[in-house]
Amino acid sequence: MQILSNFDLCQSGQINSPMIMKNRSLVSIDDFTTEEILKILDLTVEFEKEPTQWLLEGKVVATLFFEPSTRTRLSFESAINRLGGKIIGFSDAANSSVSKGETLNDTIRTVNNYCDLIVMRHPIEGSARFASEIATVPIINAGDGANQHPSQTLLDLYSIRKTQGTLENLNIFMVGDLKYGRTVHSLMMAMSRWKATFNFISPEELRMPDEFKLYLDNLGLKYYEHNDFTDIISKADIIYMTRVQKERFSDPIEYEKVKNVYVLRDSMLKNTKPNMRILHPLPRVNEIHTDVDSNPKAYYFEQALNGVYTRQAILCSLLGIK
Repeated sequence: MQILSNFDLCQSGQINSPMIMKNRSLVSIDDFTTEEILKILDLTVEFEKEPTQWLLEGKVVATLFFEPSTRTRLSFESAINRLGGKIIGFSDAANSSVSKGETLNDTIRTVNNYCDLIVMRHPIEGSARFASEIATVPIINAGDGANQHPSQTLLDLYSIRKTQGTLENLNIFMVGDLKYGRTVHSLMMAMSRWKATFNFISPEELRMPDEFKLYLDNLGLKYYEHNDFTDIISKADIIYMTRVQKERFSDPIEYEKVKNVYVLRDSMLKNTKPNMRILHPLPRVNEIHTDVDSNPKAYYFEQALNGVYTRQAILCSLLGIK
């Protein structure tokens, strides 16, 4: 029996994969069902095979970045360009009317008139949800404070599935800033759908917040908290490193205390699993030493590339374009 991918079924007309998400926003990873997430990942496979397709011709996407970004903004813009769309927006709030005192409400209501979809990064938690409630076009949350970063989560899921061959029953190590790290919050919530076991490695000051641990408790999933991971690293399928985010600290002394707590070195990977891969949402500071870069288990730059294909799949799905 031939097994068709969701993308094949979509193309053949047996299911209408992108259309079920048309005109919806992506604010939290929980905005998509498990089935919809898998359809996005299947569509990403097809964009990796053929990234240049004129599917967004005639469409305008606004990228509103109230916080600095390199990978997220540029990979979204690369995705839009490779699909033939047009980009408007700003990469610094200082270059917008926000610097004149304009409210987020007024910015969204105005930009909403000029585009078919808005990609937004903002420093305040809940800002993306607020924007989605007043906009008439889809909103993609490109990070709202320490809350969530769902498009990063989808590219992380794609990277994990591609390197592991599955999303089921994996042992995920999350290392570093688990308190303010929106990428680990979103990824933890997503991977819980596939019965992952989580190992949280962080200093006391940067522990995973209680609400996320309660989330796992309610699902009956296992998680463990550690101050160090050198003795248990051999159990990891995925090591998800994160930087300690200086911009989240109001006290620079507190930042200095924790910024160099974990540094992954090549010598630490000697007895790790053959399938183990190291992910990082980037940018890194010094939590992964450059001597790891040449190790075949380092996957963070390929992960960044996967962001283009995944974001192509997200854009087309939310705009209802096959």
